[in-house]
Amino acid sequence: MGRDGFLSTYTGWIIAVNVVFFIVLTFMGFDPFDCAGSVCKYVAFQPAAILAGSSVWTFLTSMFMHAGLFHLFANMVSLMFIGNFIEKLIGKKRFIWLYFVGGLFAGVLFFALANLFGNSATGAMFFGNPMMYAVGASGAIMALGGLLAVLTPRLPVLVFFVLPMPMWAAMGVLMFGLWGLSVAAGLPIGNVAHLGGLIVGVGYGFYLKKKFPRKTKMISTYFAR
Repeated sequence: MGRDGFLSTYTGWIIAVNVVFFIVLTFMGFDPFDCAGSVCKYVAFQPAAILAGSSVWTFLTSMFMHAGLFHLFANMVSLMFIGNFIEKLIGKKRFIWLYFVGGLFAGVLFFALANLFGNSATGAMFFGNPMMYAVGASGAIMALGGLLAVLTPRLPVLVFFVLPMPMWAAMGVLMFGLWGLSVAAGLPIGNVAHLGGLIVGVGYGFYLKKKFPRKTKMISTYFAR
């Protein structure tokens, strides 16, 4: 494959690994609705298991597995668009650092808040049950979105692929809209993990603005047109 091919970017490699991981584990019997009785328990992240001192590796492996085809499709399409854009914007090294730190911190925050507050019905509703298994690249992708919300706040994007709005508003809608929906409908969405990724992305965005004020101002102005 040429230098400009799909696997010439870190984004392409991450997407490829996610897809291969999903296919392999699906054939191995991965069942997100029965994690305790399938290979799922070896790759999915469970706060209670981490607290007990086991499955620490799932901080990383859970970032590469998804609960179904739609989950995989939504995350990988989002990553394809914003990942490639960010690689060009800040460089490959900064991109891969942000992706993994954002994804790992998403797991750390979920681990902490679920174990601290998730043992009651109300706490579990807002912060997640510590017995719940979590998978997905959403925390890492939220870190990328958080960065863009700071560096390119007026960049026009399509939320859920249909609703046009500026980047800063889009991240707010995704973060708190999904959180509200999950609480109202009882859906198992990793809201705390999303928040952890968003915090890392926003924080890194402000760090870059402080370190490179002229460059980041030019970026913000250019993508506001």
